[in-house]
Amino acid sequence: MHSVVVVGASLAGLRTVEALRREGYAGRIDVIGAETHLPYDRPPLSKGVLTGTAEPAAVALRQQPGLAADWHLGERAVALDAAGREVVLASGRRVPYDGLVVATGATARRIPSIPHHLDGVLTLRTLDDAVALRSALAGRPSVVILGGGFIGTEVASSCRTLGLDVTLVTPDPVLARALGPLSAGAAARAADHGVRILHPATVEEVRGGRRVAEVVLADGRVLPADVLVVAVGAAPETGWLRGSGARLDDGVVCDAGLGVAGLPGVVAAGDVVRWPHPMLGGELLRLEHWTNAAEQAATAARRLLHGPAAAPCSPIPSFWSDQFGIRLQGVGLPALADETRLVEGDPASGRFVAEYRRAGALVGAVTGGTARALLPYRRLLTTPQQPAAAR
Repeated sequence: MHSVVVVGASLAGLRTVEALRREGYAGRIDVIGAETHLPYDRPPLSKGVLTGTAEPAAVALRQQPGLAADWHLGERAVALDAAGREVVLASGRRVPYDGLVVATGATARRIPSIPHHLDGVLTLRTLDDAVALRSALAGRPSVVILGGGFIGTEVASSCRTLGLDVTLVTPDPVLARALGPLSAGAAARAADHGVRILHPATVEEVRGGRRVAEVVLADGRVLPADVLVVAVGAAPETGWLRGSGARLDDGVVCDAGLGVAGLPGVVAAGDVVRWPHPMLGGELLRLEHWTNAAEQAATAARRLLHGPAAAPCSPIPSFWSDQFGIRLQGVGLPALADETRLVEGDPASGRFVAEYRRAGALVGAVTGGTARALLPYRRLLTTPQQPAAAR
């Protein structure tokens, strides 16, 4: 193999380049990135970058010395010619490859009924998004956030740190996917920090001229809003793979070793990947966690260089979120649970330990304010158990 092309100048893309070099690959590596920035860390975008405790330049990821990769930034891949082994760019340029890494990640989901063209209607996924939102918050606006997941709650926390008026609108309980039945405690903590939470609620209309002015809910309530942050999840960036022969189903479908189904010489890593995870008995899973992107990169590099004989990708999922003065941390897949046990503490207080089980088997654990308590659960989840069936 003489040339590898990595599409996606992301955490997963960078870590795959580093893993290729560690595995002894000495050929050419071209990295294609739609953004103009070198790879950067996303977790600080909704926290330190928004509050001003971290400058945008500080989130750049440190690169392993001697990577000898050619970076093509501001270049968007628009198609894959798998037969000719070429990546087609928006400029019309075609980049040949012997091996290809798909690391295009995901983009912020948009709601068709919301006029995203209005000034003040923002999403938060990229560094440029964070810079734009930080600028918008500097005018001390009233803020409405749509979505009660990690991004929505982290932005709400940052806005309250800045002393802003914040209303969080969500159809589902706050952090429902991460905490399940204990989400009420997280909502109570957010409310204690001054966040107005409207649940269950959905947006019916957004009003304004050139700029957002009001958010109308389905029940008729009207919320004044200088800024509307749409935080309703992320969609895998797979449009450029249509027609390539890759199987696309809420991500690019891969085998256990992260080889892209149907495309020889192509692997994938990061938020764009959907692959069979042992915790689900081989059913397909897509994860958007920082740790998953880094772990998949190593597997993808080995698969590209060594073929199907490389070990499968079977990390124990983990995540964290800093908000309202505490750190939430979790391992496993709590969303699979049919039973939740509060082992100690209270989510509303910010210090707690909870375990999540399905059919009696441990599938996940979440802690607040006590990281050490999570270590035994990680060890337990590495012990073979009966696979949990996906919902």
